[in-house]
Amino acid sequence: MPKLPSNLAASECVRGDAALTRAFTLLGKRWSGIVLGCLRSGPAGFRELSRAIVGVSDSVLSDRLSELTEAGLITRTVDEGPPVTVSYALTTSGLALMPALDQISHWAQEHLPA
Repeated sequence: MPKLPSNLAASECVRGDAALTRAFTLLGKRWSGIVLGCLRSGPAGFRELSRAIVGVSDSVLSDRLSELTEAGLITRTVDEGPPVTVSYALTTSGLALMPALDQISHWAQEHLPA
């Protein structure tokens, strides 16, 4: 078992592990990062997202949108119309995540096989 660096307290490691666990519990679900990336360019409706994300089912997209909304990363806005429209957009927290997603994308391009 690797030893912790002497300047890293065990409690700091545990806190960091807990934070990563929370982050990857949400973001590690298939399509979550892609949904967030699609909303980077601005608000989008359900159908727009469904067409933009090839391979995601409507039920899974609906689940991911609900989870991301509950987590505070996106907002859901209903315009009573007519016609009634629903749009999703990144919150401040969602926007704050974009640099990290950019770094993960860059890392994947450099280090993961296509």
